[in-house]
Amino acid sequence: MHVVATAGHVDHGKSTLVRALTGMEPDRWAEERRRGMTIDLGYAWTVLPSGEQLAFVDVPGHQRFIGNMLAGLGPAPAVLFVVAADEGWSRQSAEHLAAVDALRLRHGVLVVTRADLADPAAALADARARLARSSLGEVPAVAVSAVTGAGLPELTGALRDLVAGLPVPDRADRIRLWVDRSFTVRGSGTVVTGTLGAGTVATGDQLRLGNATVTVRGIQTLGAPADRVTAVARVALNLRGVSRDQVGRGDVLLSPGAWHATDTVDVRLSTAEPLPAELVLHLGTAAVPARLRSLAGEHARLSLARPLPVQVGDRAILRDPGRQAVAAGVLVLDADPPALRRRGAARSRAAELVSADGRPDALAEVTRRGAMPADLLRQLGIPLPDAGPELRRIGGWLVTGPVWQRWLSGAGPAVDRWAAEHPLEAGIPVAALARTLGVPHRELLAELVREAGLTAADGRISRPAARVSLGASEAAVAEVERRLAGQPFAAPDRDELTRLRLGRRELAAAERAGRLRRIAEDVVLLPDAPARAARLLTGLPQPFTLSQARAALSTSRRVAVPLLELLDREGLTERLPDSTRRLRPS
Repeated sequence: MHVVATAGHVDHGKSTLVRALTGMEPDRWAEERRRGMTIDLGYAWTVLPSGEQLAFVDVPGHQRFIGNMLAGLGPAPAVLFVVAADEGWSRQSAEHLAAVDALRLRHGVLVVTRADLADPAAALADARARLARSSLGEVPAVAVSAVTGAGLPELTGALRDLVAGLPVPDRADRIRLWVDRSFTVRGSGTVVTGTLGAGTVATGDQLRLGNATVTVRGIQTLGAPADRVTAVARVALNLRGVSRDQVGRGDVLLSPGAWHATDTVDVRLSTAEPLPAELVLHLGTAAVPARLRSLAGEHARLSLARPLPVQVGDRAILRDPGRQAVAAGVLVLDADPPALRRRGAARSRAAELVSADGRPDALAEVTRRGAMPADLLRQLGIPLPDAGPELRRIGGWLVTGPVWQRWLSGAGPAVDRWAAEHPLEAGIPVAALARTLGVPHRELLAELVREAGLTAADGRISRPAARVSLGASEAAVAEVERRLAGQPFAAPDRDELTRLRLGRRELAAAERAGRLRRIAEDVVLLPDAPARAARLLTGLPQPFTLSQARAALSTSRRVAVPLLELLDREGLTERLPDSTRRLRPS
């Protein structure tokens, strides 16, 4: 299927022409038929002699309904531009061509209608010249009369040639279906319609609508039910999970997790002339208030009133709501731009955008950030690049080669500086190293630690087999060691540790250094104390009591209780139901 939107001045015969081509009434509302003027979007379709299905989106031509016109024109890949032979080029003809040119549409057919009322030659020549100066360039042109049928076969042939030259959509692409109409069908629930520009949708699919997940329970295309529809197509989707008042024109159905919604975009405008700050952005069928901040020349930043799923290369229109006129065309250059905080940042940003061409560039995106999640790249519509010297893939992240080398060369010195400044600690905390180097995620830091030959343990990073310096506590620890060498289970009490200025931090450092072992909060022994205790306990009758163990070890209850509990945990002893213990077999 192919989709074409109409364009042209009010009452130049767009709807009449669509009716003559399809045999269908595109004007849906009684008021439209009563007034003989399209107010809202209309839809009709036909099958060309070649067998191609062709759907028309009939847009209103009146200046008061330009918002509706842009909603119909936005998602369409081609345009049927209509000018009446008896009236010629008119005000809304120019307005509609400005919209076509702003969207940079390149596929179209010019139709001069009412050839039975006036010689179409003048209108045909004038309109062709005007369209040639737009993005459409030289297009096929046909003069017709919907009343007599003259020229309709030639127009059908021109439409056949038009659709044959349209780009082939990516049917495996992400879904971004802009809603142009929503209504309720009794017994079925909420139905939305739109133009499927890329991808494939099937019954049972789940899609995102704002913050909600909806399920496609039924599909129609061109009035017929279908289980599966591929782009390009006009579709009506029966949705489960949303009520009629929760969805309307300008909303968008998306593949879950596949799009980046943003309220800030950097763009290139179709004009460098000054524009009002308060405008309306038309993207797809959405019309969103936008505040424009000029960066320099034709480059600007748009702040949107609500987030939209935008990708690099999107074409949109800025409309001046005061004049009800197209203000400029928009090419999206960056859908996830950096903040502008410093003086002169706007001009610097404009200089960066000069070389942007609206085509996805993975290396440029990652280079600007240094590192970024691969999922964000996908959500921005940018294919994942192959890994190489310039770009590394680490887990779910992409990192430029220079940034990785900078982190790699800085990791060891950062660990060494921390060790020198904090001699009693086992290493630099993970968060501190990440902050020092500017590494944004632990997944990256883990690979960096491995590649740098560092050691990670208990949330800290150090050199392998790093010797823990006890600093000013060295003498105090040595004194405790001397005492325990003669009396291995006579642990110093809290007052003695305080006198030696051995607090929790100093004792932890001594334990990491392999000099002491804490068996309770304020009970420290030599590292071999558990094994030595087990050897002494072999001389006791089995099982033995706590009192017997205290006597064998020549120690106090303060030391014996936590020491025996440690032996239990390490599997050297076993506590029996009567609270006695026995040694386990070696």
